[in-house]
Amino acid sequence: MTEHEAARSDLDRAAFRRADPQWLADAWQRGRVVVVGDDGKALIRDDRLVLFTSAEVGPGDAAGEPLFLAVDADGMPYFAVNRTLPEVPGATPRHLWEVGADLPPRETALLTQALALVRWHRDHLYAPRTGRPTTVEQGGWVRRDSEGELHFPRTDPAVIMLVHDGVAGPDGRALLGSNVIWANADKRRYSTLAGFVEAGETAEDAVAREVYEESGVRVHEVRYLASQAFPYPRSLMLGFTATADPAANPIRTDPEELIDARWFTRTEIAAVADGADTSFTLPNRSSIAYRLVVHWLHGG
Repeated sequence: MTEHEAARSDLDRAAFRRADPQWLADAWQRGRVVVVGDDGKALIRDDRLVLFTSAEVGPGDAAGEPLFLAVDADGMPYFAVNRTLPEVPGATPRHLWEVGADLPPRETALLTQALALVRWHRDHLYAPRTGRPTTVEQGGWVRRDSEGELHFPRTDPAVIMLVHDGVAGPDGRALLGSNVIWANADKRRYSTLAGFVEAGETAEDAVAREVYEESGVRVHEVRYLASQAFPYPRSLMLGFTATADPAANPIRTDPEELIDARWFTRTEIAAVADGADTSFTLPNRSSIAYRLVVHWLHGG
């Protein structure tokens, strides 16, 4: 299975249904619901996402209106709501980044979409220009302000990149950094570099700029590999590989971004990946950063 195939599910977002209030009302009565708590967690039991009926969820306030997600291949509709998580025997509240690699693809897609929509609605109860309340329309895919202007869920593009030296075999090296947010972790974590695409900038230019700003390394041969929706709160991670010459690029880290950056050989990273070396950790398995590292580790 390719990385692109692994990220797919059998869900149909059925956008043409969003403007049909009667269909949405009927679908709500027979559908299944993803409940997302205020902390962004959902209930997980036995590595499965716990889904509810609309009757089990009950009505909500304006911030917790049903948000239409999709229908599956059998015609079952799915919705999301923002509620206090109910008590379910054997289920525990978990973050998407904790369980995304273990859930079935359909459930990972549902939880990702639900979390993205819930967070957007939470932050857009009021119009940014007038400060007046907005109202939900089209199954949760639009908020309308008092002047009739429509506001749509936004996605912020970001780049994440595995920089390597282009050398095949165990001596090939990749550049990984340890972010300042991990400074107090029990064990240092190293991951790929990343950053947001700026206004008027291509994704490829953002790769080169972010790598240079964070590490002082100049890259070339920037190549797109795969993407991942990352609803924290609304990012789309665009995954790339890029090459650089370690000898020509002494590392100079940005202290506001990284506490350390190093070139690691495939041998070193493989030892951490298989548990033989526990001196540091790699990215979470749910992340595209981990997929980029594994792709390179296996000769990509």
